[in-house]
Amino acid sequence: MAFSAKPYCSTTTKPPIPTTHLSPSLSARAPRSAHGLSAAAGKSTPSIIRLRAFAQRIRASQQQQRRRPEYVPNRIDDPNYVRIFDTTLRDGEQSPGATMTSAEKLVVARQLARLGVDVIEAGFPASSPDDLDAVRSIAIEVGNPPEGEGVHVPVICGLSRCNRRDIDAAWEAVRHARRPRIHTFIATSEIHMQHKLRKTPEQVVAIAKEMVAYARSLGCPDVEFSPEDAGRSNREFLYHILEEVIKAGATTLNIPDTVGYTLPYEFGKLIVDIKANTPGIENAIISTHCQNDLGLATANTLAGARAGARQLEVTINGIGERAGNASLEEVVMAIKCRGELLDGLYTGINSQHITLTSKMVQEHSGLHVQPHKAIVGANAFAHESGIHQDGMLKYKGTYEIISPDDIGLTRANEFGIVLGKLSGRHAVRSKLVELGYEISDKEFEDFFKRYKEVAEKKKRVTDEDIEALLSDEIFQPKVIWSLADVQATCGTLGLSTATVKLIAPDGEEKIACSVGTGPVDAAYKAVDQIIQIPTVLREYGMTSVTEGIDAIATTRVVVTGDVTNNSKHALTGHPFNRSFSGSGAAMDIVVSSVRAYLSALNKMCSFAGAAKASSEVPESASVQSTE
Repeated sequence: MAFSAKPYCSTTTKPPIPTTHLSPSLSARAPRSAHGLSAAAGKSTPSIIRLRAFAQRIRASQQQQRRRPEYVPNRIDDPNYVRIFDTTLRDGEQSPGATMTSAEKLVVARQLARLGVDVIEAGFPASSPDDLDAVRSIAIEVGNPPEGEGVHVPVICGLSRCNRRDIDAAWEAVRHARRPRIHTFIATSEIHMQHKLRKTPEQVVAIAKEMVAYARSLGCPDVEFSPEDAGRSNREFLYHILEEVIKAGATTLNIPDTVGYTLPYEFGKLIVDIKANTPGIENAIISTHCQNDLGLATANTLAGARAGARQLEVTINGIGERAGNASLEEVVMAIKCRGELLDGLYTGINSQHITLTSKMVQEHSGLHVQPHKAIVGANAFAHESGIHQDGMLKYKGTYEIISPDDIGLTRANEFGIVLGKLSGRHAVRSKLVELGYEISDKEFEDFFKRYKEVAEKKKRVTDEDIEALLSDEIFQPKVIWSLADVQATCGTLGLSTATVKLIAPDGEEKIACSVGTGPVDAAYKAVDQIIQIPTVLREYGMTSVTEGIDAIATTRVVVTGDVTNNSKHALTGHPFNRSFSGSGAAMDIVVSSVRAYLSALNKMCSFAGAAKASSEVPESASVQSTE
């Protein structure tokens, strides 16, 4: 029996290029680097430049062959096209300590649009005034790209429970987008209806119908409905409530496996049964939303797609509530890699933006992926076994089914620019554009000042250094307290001490000294003496951005406090004590630590201020709540 070797899912390596057609510098006999290219590949030789250009032409032509269908809320003209609904900024942010600032959310939303996601669920506007403002900003800026041929316009979505107050808040936030969507949900499983909602099935159907109709009455042409905990709901009841919300105007029906309970064959059967037994289902898109409690989120999502779901709800890096959600990069690359076994399904995702998007979400959420994470983990394309290395040196397809280039892992610099202390503004700005960052002129000048400080101390500034400095200088919360100076002493001959000078919101300088078990402990106690907000340090971690003794140190902390912030959980609606993450970067570990701590405290102060302002709004001016 003969088998056809199909080693790569890559668009740039099918079919593989025979080594006899390459120049000697790229032949199989040439010395190889860790990435499988020849040692000469670091140089921009004409052969390499021609090969890259050839690969780019292939990618462009293949993208033209499968264009994204024109967006219509309740139908997709190409039956093989699958919409990607990203909920990183809503469900992903529910991960403990993953709170992002409004500025960070906007940056991530821009990158999600570049990635090509069809729908961006930007948040839960009713949860807090800050979240409403963040979703509104995303709707205005990301939801209204410049007009032009081929410009992708993502749908901007806001989540709401089935009540008028939530729906009003969601509509106020997303209505500014060119393609707005309201996503409303109510629980339908017996255990949820009985113990959480304390409502009868008839009451739940009535509420769902009324609220979907209300969302449409506001002028929203695109309404998604989710029967929460559908995986454990009674099938006949599920068919009935879905039929009623379709009649009320729902354009997308999302089927969530809220607690990650189902197995892939079960979830696929659920989608098949819904398609077969729900009257009017042809007038709506079926969607999936799979949690990862049993580690089956990606498998269940793919099973749902194969069974007929044409919208898949995912998050970058799989972040989310509890064990997380289906991972965008896993789902998208599985469809791209094994599309022939999924009946020819495809997405509109530009997979070459996956690595950058993953790194950006890690940086801004503070949630770093494990090294063995599929697709984006540090070890995903690493080969240490001698047998594997031998195979890779002979032919990369022996142990790699995906080309790293296809997810944007290798960012080759064809112009030979290496940033250092002599690099000027133009070179640094070009590097930021290459990395996918768009910042204002003022933000660039602030960043460039920090860059020069680091470049004076390091021989070479890497991409990772650039991203760490950007996060620390630009994508921080609104500055309330800022660091002026910190000085610490430590060692075995006495107590560790620290002196900290902060600049208060009114510009006044505040100085405090403290002792501690180490320099970081002493510095944090000095900060607490100045700011005087009761906090609990929940997590503290530090990593080196690059190798070498002169590397930049990045610190991440998570704190909680007694600050009232009026935040509500998206599923339960109950207030909760929000945790706040902060990050800092510096070549001095104490400075890096203090920057991270101040970042978290500034987030806490910002949320406290927004909550106080919201509580002072006259009741007559607030959004009325009606169940």
